[in-house]
Amino acid sequence: MHLSRRFLAFVWSGGLLLAGCASLAPPYTRPEPPVPAQFELGAPPLARQAASLPWQDYFADARLQALIAQALDHNRDLRQTAARVAQARAALGIQQAEALPTLAAQAGGQRQRVPGDLNLTGRPVVGNDFQVGLGLASWELDFWGRVRSLEGAARESFLASEAAQAAARLSLITQVAQADLALRELDERLALANLTVSSRSESLRIFTRRVEVGATSRLALTQVQTLLTQAQALSAQLDLARANQAHALMLLVGGPLDSRTVPLLAATRLAELQPGLPAELLDHRPDLLAAEHQLKAANANIGAARAAFFPRIALTGQAGTASAELNGLFATGSAAWSFAPQITLPLFDGGRREANLAGAQARRDEALARYEATVQGAFRDVNDALAARQGLARQLAIAQQALAAQRERARLSTLRYDAGSAAFLEVLDAQRDLLAAEQQQVQAQRALLSSQVSLYAALGGDAL
Repeated sequence: MHLSRRFLAFVWSGGLLLAGCASLAPPYTRPEPPVPAQFELGAPPLARQAASLPWQDYFADARLQALIAQALDHNRDLRQTAARVAQARAALGIQQAEALPTLAAQAGGQRQRVPGDLNLTGRPVVGNDFQVGLGLASWELDFWGRVRSLEGAARESFLASEAAQAAARLSLITQVAQADLALRELDERLALANLTVSSRSESLRIFTRRVEVGATSRLALTQVQTLLTQAQALSAQLDLARANQAHALMLLVGGPLDSRTVPLLAATRLAELQPGLPAELLDHRPDLLAAEHQLKAANANIGAARAAFFPRIALTGQAGTASAELNGLFATGSAAWSFAPQITLPLFDGGRREANLAGAQARRDEALARYEATVQGAFRDVNDALAARQGLARQLAIAQQALAAQRERARLSTLRYDAGSAAFLEVLDAQRDLLAAEQQQVQAQRALLSSQVSLYAALGGDAL
């Protein structure tokens, strides 16, 4: 029908007209990062950028890769973030639909009887009313950009949720890597403790025999027993800690652990990373991107709050056919239409619009402070990780030297005791310190590797 076509043409042309309407949101410019222009420490010349290094290349161990892939597929917390992204995407779709007219096909019929005292004929009248048409629901003409600002806020919220999902993904990758390193540390420390238990058990057997034949004192025997119980206590503690750590890793990956051979911590190598400049973090770290999108969303909401001070114009209309008889709906002359524009401007609302605008501006200020705090936190994360990498490398070197010295001390003290030139107390102290040095060296190795994982996370990894 020609009226329906003209009605649709009007709606379409109105939409094109509104496409040029300006938003009242403040122009957005990225805030200057409130951090120094350089990190405190640099990196070796051949170090690589974290953003260009996929996690599969950074974590080269096949077993760890399998654990991370399993976690990315089955971790329930990551599934929650994916669901939140889907919710934000749906909210954006709803808000985008607000900018478009809602058209609906309508058809209806009515039959009624009017008593005689309510019509001019004085006799009861039975009448019919049939209608078919296309209706336009109340559609706001977005002259001031209110709907567009709300759509922009929804879009930025959606992008923030995507960035938050990337941040959760990166966090999960590093959590699995850290948990696996902690588990491997406990495995190696437990293996060392068990070897010590076996060695001291044999020493106890030998000293028991010596006491029986009168070749040594019972004091020396009790000292050997003390060494053994200390090693047994440490083994029991590490065994419990190892079980708890395995349970924590299973929770992260969402299932049983991979049973492939685990490489030693000393044989594990992670690539050297280049920190770059602090400003580069703004485009690489997903938590910073999420905070910036939240700031943009708050900025867009100011435009919607400002638009509330201007008139709201809405259109409602209908075009179709109407007839008293069903077979007359499409007859000549049955065309019917209605057009009802409406303009609304509150004259008094008790200061509601002013308060709404002030609230939107305060939320923008809060988002700005949160963004700047996130940037400062990221800057500290990188500096801390760089300092840890350097400091822990020195600690590991010292721990290795200390272990070598303790092994030599234990060997010499045993020789001196066997030669009768030293008391067994000297051997006791040397053996106790040797066990502590072995444990500390493994702990230092794991701490250095953990600092490298932390640096990968601080620099944003390949989350995007």
